Amino acid sequence: MELAEIIYQANNWGTARRIVVVRQSIKRKNAPGKMLSLFADDPDIQGWRYGAIVTSLSLPTVEIWRSNRGRADCESRIKELKNDFGLDSFNLNSCYATEAALGFAMLAYNLMSTFRQAVMRTKIQPTLSTLHQQVLAVGAFWNRDPNQNQLLLAVSRRRRAWFDGLWSNAGHPTVLPIQAKFG
Repeated sequence: MELAEIIYQANNWGTARRIVVVRQSIKRKNAPGKMLSLFADDPDIQGWRYGAIVTSLSLPTVEIWRSNRGRADCESRIKELKNDFGLDSFNLNSCYATEAALGFAMLAYNLMSTFRQAVMRTKIQPTLSTLHQQVLAVGAFWNRDPNQNQLLLAVSRRRRAWFDGLWSNAGHPTVLPIQAKFG
């Protein structure tokens, strides 16, 4: 990985801004992001992935990169909150009511996120609409046996093993790491 910085002011910007530029070799297996094909034929660019961070912070370039590299997926989370949790379309008459609704939606999002990590245990985290279709919206009926009441789920035979595995995961959830930053 290589870092550089430039000061740049676009025509419509009131002030110049600091831009930290990151260059990573795509030979690294865990380098995040996608290689765009804009300059795919340029031999100087092949084998490298570029990124840029616009900032007003005066931290060293490596600290700017470290503090921002984990945020690359935040746009996807915002999109999910808007599309699956309706956070782009509610506004209540009272500020306190809007704040309460937002808090409830964030709680629901965090519960679903924990469910995805601890129970689903998949590499790709499905959205709420996918979870709803695969796990939550399952037809069921009560079998009223005099000796034992049972809830029978309408899951196709080819999905039963997967579905049973999910609920066995729920019985023995993985311990999720707590990420704390000090200093």
